[in-house]
Amino acid sequence: MALDSSPRDQLIDYLRLLAPGTPLREGLERILRGRTGALVVLGNTREVQQLSTGGFVLNVPYTPTALRELAKMDGAIIISSDASQIVGAGVHLMPDPSIETVETGTRHRTADRVSRQTGVPVVSVSSSMSTIYLYLNEHRHLVEHSDHILSRANQALQTLERYKARLLEVTNRLSALEVSDQVTVKDFALVAQRIEMVRRLQLELSGYVVELGSDGRLLTLQLHELSAGMDELRDLLEQDYRPSDPAATFSLQALENLSTTELLEPLAVARAVGFSSTEHLDTRISTRGYRQMAQINRLPNVFGARLIEHFGSLQGLFAASSAELQEVDGVGESRARIIRDGLVRLAESAYTERMT
Repeated sequence: MALDSSPRDQLIDYLRLLAPGTPLREGLERILRGRTGALVVLGNTREVQQLSTGGFVLNVPYTPTALRELAKMDGAIIISSDASQIVGAGVHLMPDPSIETVETGTRHRTADRVSRQTGVPVVSVSSSMSTIYLYLNEHRHLVEHSDHILSRANQALQTLERYKARLLEVTNRLSALEVSDQVTVKDFALVAQRIEMVRRLQLELSGYVVELGSDGRLLTLQLHELSAGMDELRDLLEQDYRPSDPAATFSLQALENLSTTELLEPLAVARAVGFSSTEHLDTRISTRGYRQMAQINRLPNVFGARLIEHFGSLQGLFAASSAELQEVDGVGESRARIIRDGLVRLAESAYTERMT
């Protein structure tokens, strides 16, 4: 694992090792069924070695059955960070007792302190409560049964479907306003707001997919379908409304730093994206037209970019004649007709949207 991985990325990496269908999860499930409990350290770093005394050096390939048998012994089991080797068993761990922990059980308290002191993940299997906990730095994560995760995942999936439908509504409205050149900062902010809401739900669901492992195949397909086109939409919006000043900062990625409360405020969204303090919610802004051109069938993206560069904006494209379109490199009579027909359909769609 990369040293500069974020805490969430680190957690996701280790949850992937613990997901249903993996050898490590199978071994932990065997321990649960055997009701013996276990303390498993996922890494044999120098810091872990300094806390370890006694036990047996093994250095043997990992297997679920071996993990189950070794859990019958007192002490911790040390395995490699990729769960491919069992390094040692029956190890007595002696973390710094001054490290604060809210855990009460001996096994959980040791797991928490070892992880805090070494930065290495530790898994604690409770025989009395039939639970598996992953300790990573200062966090404790319950490794749940698939049924519980699926229940929450299905609720999140339904919410994502509603958010995606709402995003489609505000995006269609933005398209209609772009055609008539009546877009305001608020109109853009409402679309950006919905994109970020959808992204956060996608992130939550991607975590469930990792935790479910082999049990999350259907969820993976559903999430992939609902996520289609989101990255492209985000990129095209940035291209359409990025300030002409090359030094200006303008990115929807900045919305990741907003709290939920801030994200619900269009003005906070506009400021975070990069609109200046002089641009208020009712300030008129114009699109360059990249997103609209991408909607024209049979028109490669490279031609959309050339057309926008030549005519300057979507409004310039609407005003261009077929002959003027053919002045653009690579645009012949046939392609000019495709472009004109596409622009007409965009205008008709915008008119229909305004009438509904």
